[in-house]
Amino acid sequence: MKRLRNVKILATLGPASSDEDMIRKLHAAGADLFRINMSHSSHELMRTLIGRIRAVERECGRPIGILADLQGPKLRVGKFAEGSVTLSAGQTFVLDNRDEPGDSTRVFLPHPEILEAVQPGHRLLIDDGRLQLLAVESDKTSITCTVVSGTKISDRKGVSLPDTTLGVGALTEKDRADLDAVLATNDVDWVALSFIQRPEDLAEVRKIARGRVGLMSKIEKPQALERIDEIIELSDALMVARGDLGVEMPIESVPGIQKQLTRACRRAGKPVVVATQMLESMISAPVPTRAEVSDVATAVFEGADAVMLSAESAAGDYPVEAVTMMASIARKVERDPNYPGIIYSQRPQPEATGADAISLAARQIAETLNLSAIVCYTSSGNTGLRAARERPNVPVIALSPVYQTARRLSVVWGLHCVVTEDATDLDDMVDRACRIAFREGFGKPGDRIIISAGVPLGTPGSTNMLRIAYIGSDGMTGI
Repeated sequence: MKRLRNVKILATLGPASSDEDMIRKLHAAGADLFRINMSHSSHELMRTLIGRIRAVERECGRPIGILADLQGPKLRVGKFAEGSVTLSAGQTFVLDNRDEPGDSTRVFLPHPEILEAVQPGHRLLIDDGRLQLLAVESDKTSITCTVVSGTKISDRKGVSLPDTTLGVGALTEKDRADLDAVLATNDVDWVALSFIQRPEDLAEVRKIARGRVGLMSKIEKPQALERIDEIIELSDALMVARGDLGVEMPIESVPGIQKQLTRACRRAGKPVVVATQMLESMISAPVPTRAEVSDVATAVFEGADAVMLSAESAAGDYPVEAVTMMASIARKVERDPNYPGIIYSQRPQPEATGADAISLAARQIAETLNLSAIVCYTSSGNTGLRAARERPNVPVIALSPVYQTARRLSVVWGLHCVVTEDATDLDDMVDRACRIAFREGFGKPGDRIIISAGVPLGTPGSTNMLRIAYIGSDGMTGI
């Protein structure tokens, strides 16, 4: 199935999209990989969804990626005697460790790590920022606050801490159990880590995962931005999770942060996903707002690897229409006359490695000679990532003998992934590349392609060769 666009679409599965037929429709509409939200999925449901995705994958014959999104630490206040209370700006309100129903003066905060970490002057945002508190005193058992804005607080509302770095890691006990279940399936390609604060938060997960899944860090806390270069280096991919990021930071700063993260990931050759509320109105409407279309278009213009649908595909009334619309926006943007100039102006300098030099040369040759496609053999996925980092204006076909690699690369900009056996010799390498380019619709007899591979063949990390080849007159044999 040839996509007529480079940016990938990540669709979240949920009540509106959990059966196999709907997954098939979403994939046909343009979803390249699927997200399973572990905040709302039991282990049994997760395994069921994986089985249905893999059934669709076998049917369509194209690798489909699966992302399991861990919940992360959910910080919430306790309950109130009356269910909710009304506050007023300027009044004092206390969060403490007393496990008793709250009132208009106090509420239980069942998170000792917050009580220990918050300092006077720190902000506490309740219910996605609808209530803002300012800490004026803290004694490790209670936090005395002044109400800055907002008037209402009710049971179990979430707490955000934009000024506070917590001393606990990003993995909760639920996350560890979910991660074990994900790894036990041996069939999930990416794990998204919520509320990353520092590079050390990745260490425990990487130790447990041992390379069996790619690690995608969700950037949704200001603390992560302070050490973003280190986090990018230790991550396999990033997600710009604009929902919580827009709560913990001034909402007007989020677009600029999105651009900074997209460009930083491209420089590092790491995939980046832009997420949250992209087509939010399509949860209940068959068409998006003009502002939402512009939002998706901005991410595509910036060269993001993927854009994500959350509730739109998981619980909305129009999941297929949402995917179709996102794909349509992407195709239109990538054909805009301004698109090449914007993409190329951000092109990073190649790193001093063989894979980067080969990928740069392949892109330059393909564009200079107007070749039909770049075909790269990639076992580990690194050559595919390097080819995509160049953002060439010709299609890139990534050939891999490893199904897990092809599935993981499904999130990467511009890569059309095909699982195939390793070439047996140089002639087979050329013939195989030409046959697949023809079969997949990327070239016709007489067209030329450029092939990157490594000698000796089948050796991961040895990309050191380029070859220009013609697709034969029978569309099958490289000449």
